[in-house]
Amino acid sequence: MQIRRVVGFAICALAGFSGIGRVMWGQTPASGRGANGGSSSLRGPAEKELIYVTLPGTLEASPDANGTGIVVLDARNNYNFVKRIPTWDVPASRNPEQVAGVTASPVTQMIYVAARGRLGAWDLTTEKKVWENAYDGQCCERPQISPDGKFMYVGSDLKDFWYVVDPKTGDLIAKVQSPLSPNAHNLNLSQDGKTAFMSPNGKVMGIADTATHRLTRTIAFPDNIRVFVLNHDSSLIYSNTNNLLGFVIADVKSGQIIRKVEVQGFGWPENWNVTPRPRIPHGCPSHGIALTNDEKEIWLADGLNNCIHIFDNTKMPPRQIQSIKTTAGPYWITVGLDGTLAYVSSGDVIDMKTRKIVGQMKDEYGRTMHSEKLLDMVFTNGKLTRVANQFGNGLAMPSAAGDPRSTQRN
Repeated sequence: MQIRRVVGFAICALAGFSGIGRVMWGQTPASGRGANGGSSSLRGPAEKELIYVTLPGTLEASPDANGTGIVVLDARNNYNFVKRIPTWDVPASRNPEQVAGVTASPVTQMIYVAARGRLGAWDLTTEKKVWENAYDGQCCERPQISPDGKFMYVGSDLKDFWYVVDPKTGDLIAKVQSPLSPNAHNLNLSQDGKTAFMSPNGKVMGIADTATHRLTRTIAFPDNIRVFVLNHDSSLIYSNTNNLLGFVIADVKSGQIIRKVEVQGFGWPENWNVTPRPRIPHGCPSHGIALTNDEKEIWLADGLNNCIHIFDNTKMPPRQIQSIKTTAGPYWITVGLDGTLAYVSSGDVIDMKTRKIVGQMKDEYGRTMHSEKLLDMVFTNGKLTRVANQFGNGLAMPSAAGDPRSTQRN
């Protein structure tokens, strides 16, 4: 018995030092993902899914609530804190600039952060700042980079034009003027990057051809345009507007508003149409809207009641079917890469199938982050391979969807 123990110990020792144990016991070197969803390699999984949360990412809390920078969370491990990437060094005596938008590109391997005052780019491999630009001192609002990584649109800070920027250098390529659209605010690109939808905090949206960087047309809305998203082919715009707990649908080809959908119940509109009106962040009852990837549902933020309302988009008009109570005010909805999770600025992570809150986005001190500017990103061997849009645009037409253009307008 003693001899067997000694021999066994020797074999284990040799295996530990030489790696022959796997061969002797009929095992093969580990490869791929293990039973727990991770790699059995000592180096960890080759693929990582991370949430990049930019701070301070909202006007609706103290600018120092979570500090500054980009907080990175592990989307496949309970949203655990990974690290904080420094962005701008702000003296303690000054308020940090609010982040106004974020975008990233697998082509350039950079993440771009817009603040009200400047635009910067960080290399995702080194996490070092590559460039920063304030242009003419009138920037910047939500940026969007083209699919080929050759240009980026970013709004001026509440002026009547949008900058077109070289994403690799930060150099200015052009300015797109939209004289009827003062207060430049949100910016969205079509999936193919050929069309820019430039939205002010005003009633007239400008639409530009990105081949020429020229304004081609405008669409008038019934009230100030707030958060908006596009369907898969950018033929429809779903938008929040001021003074509406709900959304409107605009047909891009005709330039007409073809649907107005209001939340039923929940004290709307009697709790809004009072004097004085309740103080709601962003000054409108609904600031946040998203399409599910398959466009079968519309998710709508309700700042009056701290809810997300869900609409069936396979019916026309879309039909209100369910509501989810959030843990704090929801003012933006970002849909994750695979379309199963919604990241809400209340700090909640919501399973879009079960309608349950399944996680919370917190910083390294356990404080909930209320940011409206975040990205879901996948890295393979340290390189960015996939990134979600900061806007919850649709990606595919639902098979059973009705067409709002074929029915009577509201």
